[in-house]
Formats: sequence, structure tokens, C-alpha cells
Amino acid sequence: MEHIEPDNMMKFLRTLASALAFSALGILLFALAFLIIVKVTPFSLRKEIEEDQNTSLAIIIASVIIGIALIVSSAIHG
Repeated sequence: MEHIEPDNMMKFLRTLASALAFSALGILLFALAFLIIVKVTPFSLRKEIEEDQNTSLAIIIASVIIGIALIVSSAIHG
């Protein structure tokens, strides 16, 4: 078995902690954005997308999710 140097292990643990923190932040931002969309819209999103097959609404929500993903990924890469 190969010996792992302490410096490499610390770098790995810092990178892992950073990835977990940004993942948690991203999930929180997705949830917050979805809650804001649900509160702002005067109709049921679930009914519009599932029952009425409103594709344009699904595309708008997907674009919000992609936009937040781009913001979080930019924050990760600095």
C-alpha cells in the first residue's frame, strides 16, 4: 500500500470540504429560488406542468435552475 503524505491529505480534505460546502450552498439556492417562484406565481406550478402540460413554464423553471448552477459554478472556480 502506498504512503500518503500529510500535505496531500490536507489538500484533499480542504478540497473535499470546499466541494461539500458549495454543493450545500447550491442546493439551498435551488430550494430558495423554487420557493420564490412558487410564492410569486398566482397558480399551481405542479398543475400547470403536470396536468396542463405547460412546456413553456417548465422551460422557464429549468432556465432559472441552470442560471443558479452557472452562478454557483462560477463561485467555485473563482
